[in-house]
Parts: sequence; C-alpha cells; structure tokens
Amino acid sequence: MIPRLVAIGEVVRPHGLGGDVRVRALTDRPARFDALERCVVWEPRTDARVERRVERVRRQGEDVILKLDGVAGLEAARALTGRLLAVPESEAVPPPPGHVYPWQLEGCRVETEDGRTVGEVTGIERGPGQDRWVVSDGTREHLIPAVPEIVVDVDLGARRIVIRPPEGLLEL
Repeated sequence: MIPRLVAIGEVVRPHGLGGDVRVRALTDRPARFDALERCVVWEPRTDARVERRVERVRRQGEDVILKLDGVAGLEAARALTGRLLAVPESEAVPPPPGHVYPWQLEGCRVETEDGRTVGEVTGIERGPGQDRWVVSDGTREHLIPAVPEIVVDVDLGARRIVIRPPEGLLEL
C-alpha cells in the first residue's frame, strides 16, 4: 500500500545557481525542517513521488532554503517549482493537544448530535475567519464552518465528527 503523504512545504522557485530551492512552509511549525533528513518531492495531481535526501537546510525569513540530493543546478531546481515536499503521514509532527490538522479530517464521517448522517469530509476551504469543511453525501455538498458552536466532537480514532448545525445550515 502506498503511504498517505502530508505536505509540509511547496517549492516556490530555485535559490541561486547550485540547485537549492526556496520552499514556502505549509506547516505551522517551520522548525520541523531543521531536522528533516528525507522528504518526498510530490506532484499530487499525478501522484508522482521521488524520495530525496535533504543535504542542507536554512531558513530565510518565512521561507526555507533546501538543498536536495540529486538536484544539481538551476534548471533542475526550476523543474521542481510548484511541487510539494511531503513526509509519510506516520512521520507528521503530532498536533498540539486539542487540535487536529485539516488533512486528518478528510474521510471522517459527519453526523448531527441526533445521529443523522450528513456525509464525509472531502476537503477543507480556508477562510480568513475560519475554515469550512466540505462535507459530501455523494449527491450534495455542505460547507460546515469549523467553529466550536457547530463542531461538538472530533474523534479521529473512530473517524467521526459530530456537529450541531444551526437551523437551515444543511438546507443551503
């Protein structure tokens, strides 16, 4: 079975002429790159994966500059632009207590407090105020605001989310 990947960064452009790449961190813990020894260069649309050893890392402002084994020169680095850097799900840094990562929610069953099935989380829409979970029942999609007033319980072990939707939310 192919392991599920968790994206931790996106290559935004080459950095210099020697094959280094500038990476925008997709993790809320950019310091995780400091100890990164290996990663997967991933193209999610085609699921193309190439594992690379990380030769060196340094941070520059909010970005990370990486040198990956086998990436020599400007053109090789340029070819990685837009690719994601990922690790297997088993190597993801655990979230702080009481928090979950959005990718952990995908595939979870969503139901109301009274047990009515709403659907399954198929995606996350980022928003300035809060995220919205895309929940599909196969026919319809619902956007569920990820706020404590609506989300009652998240049980990742059971892959189950319980919500208390305000009147009309599921009819939209």
